[in-house]
Amino acid sequence: MARARRRMAAALATLALAGGTLALAGCGDDDDSADTTSGGDVAALSGNILIDGSSTVVPLTSGAAEAFADENSGVEITVATSGTGGGFERFCAGETDISNASRAIKDEEIEACEAAGISYQELRVASDGITVVSGSDVDLGANNITLDQLKAVWETGSQVNNWADIPGGGFNSLPLTLAGPGSQSGTYDFFNEEVLGEDPATGETAVPRQDYTASEDDNVIVRAVTGSEAGMGYFGFTYYEENADSLQALDVDGITPTPETITDGSYPLSRPLFIYVADSSLEKPEVSAFVRYYLENATALAEEQQFVPAPQDALDEALSRVPAA
Repeated sequence: MARARRRMAAALATLALAGGTLALAGCGDDDDSADTTSGGDVAALSGNILIDGSSTVVPLTSGAAEAFADENSGVEITVATSGTGGGFERFCAGETDISNASRAIKDEEIEACEAAGISYQELRVASDGITVVSGSDVDLGANNITLDQLKAVWETGSQVNNWADIPGGGFNSLPLTLAGPGSQSGTYDFFNEEVLGEDPATGETAVPRQDYTASEDDNVIVRAVTGSEAGMGYFGFTYYEENADSLQALDVDGITPTPETITDGSYPLSRPLFIYVADSSLEKPEVSAFVRYYLENATALAEEQQFVPAPQDALDEALSRVPAA
C-alpha cells in the first residue's frame, strides 16, 4: 500500500507539472493515512492553501496534503510544481502560502521577500541524496564515480561524450548522453554547487554544459536516461527508488546512496529538503494546522512516500516555530 500511495503521489506530481496546479480537498476516510489529529477543532477548519515549488519535494507535500484533506473536508490545498526557483518567485511575490524547496533560499530570493514584506519560516521536512543514474541494463564496467569525474563530465566546455573518456578510466566504451534538471530546479542548483563549484571568472556557481536534456520534471529525466543507449542523469533519491527496476544508481566517491548514508551525511550529495511558510499564512488556522500535521507526521509520511526522514531534532525544532491551530 505504501508503494501504491507513493506512485499515486508521483502521478499527482506529474499532473501538477502538466496542468500547473493540483487541487486536493477532503474525499473521505483513508485507513492507511497517518493520524491527522494535531489538536484544536480541526473539523471546523476551512479555507484554501496554495503551495508551489520543488518537484523533488512535491510528492511528499502532496501526500501530506492528501491525508490532511481526507480529515478536513473544508480545506482545499492546491499544489503546483514550477521548481524551487519558480516557487520562490511566487512565494516572494506573496502569491503562495508555502514553497517546497530542495535547497536553502538564495540571497537574492531573501532580498525579494524582504522587499515585498514577506517574512517566513524555513522548516526541514525530509532528507535527500542526489542520485546519479544510468539504465539498469547498461554494463558500464564500473559502478563508482567521483565528484571530480562528475565535474569533468558536466562542466562547461566538456568534450566527454563517451563513458570511456571520463578521466580516471574504469568505464566501458559507450556513448554518453546526459539528462538532468533545468535551471529552475533546486536539484540543479545543489548539484552544480557541490560538483562544479565556483566559477572563478564570476564568483558565482559555475553553470554546466548545455548539451543535455533538461527538465524540471524528474519523470522526463528518467525517460531520457532509460531511452538512451548509455545515459547518465541525476535527481532525488526517491525518484531513483520509484524507478529502480529500470535504473542503476552509481556510488559517488565510493559511497552508495541509501537512507542510512543520506541521513548520516556520509553520502557526498546528501541534502536537506524544506518547506518555507509565510508568517502571515501561519496566522490562518488552516495553514498552521496543516503545517503542524505535516511536521508531526513527517517521519511516517517520509517512510510511506519513500523519502528519507529528517532527523527528529530538526523536526522538533521546526515544530516549535509553528503556532498551535
